[in-house]
Amino acid sequence: MESATMCGCSNHQSHKAAGTRQPASGSLTVPVDDMTCGHCAGTISQAIEADLPGTQVHADPATKIVSIRGTTDTDTVRDIISRAGYTPGESAYV
Repeated sequence: MESATMCGCSNHQSHKAAGTRQPASGSLTVPVDDMTCGHCAGTISQAIEADLPGTQVHADPATKIVSIRGTTDTDTVRDIISRAGYTPGESAYV
C-alpha cells in the first residue's frame, strides 16, 4: 500500500490560535506533531470525515491537536491519520 506524503507546501508558518479551542466533553483527541499548517489540517480532517461519515473534526496546526466528535474508535482514527501520511500520537478521551 502506498503511503501519502506529508504536505509539500511552503506555507509552514507559526499559526497563533485565536482562542485555543478545548475539545468538547466526550470527544476523542489525537496529537499529530507533523501537522504543520492549514493544508495538513485540511488533509487530516477530510480523510477522517470521508472514512467516518457523521464525525465532526477540528484539526488545529497551532496546537497540533485533532479533535473528533462522533466516534471513539481510536485505532480506526489513528489508522486514517497514518494513511493520510501523518504520525498520530496517543489518543485521549475528554
